[in-house]
Amino acid sequence: MPVREKIMEKFKQARRERDDATKNVIAMLRTKVQNELKSGKGREEDDALWTEVVTAYAKQVGKTIVELEKAGERAGEALEEAKFELAFCQQFLPKKLDEAATEALVRDTIAKVGVSSPKEMGKLMGALMKDHKDELDGSLARQLATKILSES
Repeated sequence: MPVREKIMEKFKQARRERDDATKNVIAMLRTKVQNELKSGKGREEDDALWTEVVTAYAKQVGKTIVELEKAGERAGEALEEAKFELAFCQQFLPKKLDEAATEALVRDTIAKVGVSSPKEMGKLMGALMKDHKDELDGSLARQLATKILSES
């Protein structure tokens, strides 16, 4: 089932259950899709657009969570709302590799590409993201690559 249809099913369910938090997240995603359609880029409403919008929103919310966590107790309700939004978005996104699988992939790519120092991080990350963009958490891959390259 396409992402849009899954989200619309969740919206119908949220309306029946009077789940305002879910309805708000979906309204935000729908608005972002509509803005993209009206942007003049000639985009069509398809699964790729919805996935792109959900991914971008999840990334934005992830950054917000980091900032809210720095605020401590003052960010209580806003932090919980952001965590809910991130969890909601993640159910529609492709699953990312865990840390062990990411590390194995980074080590394999280091060997293939022939990277030997942290100075060549751009080359390594380019090769990783070229072939595994949807599977990898880029920040985790960079962290592991930095650790691995500094060991050698």
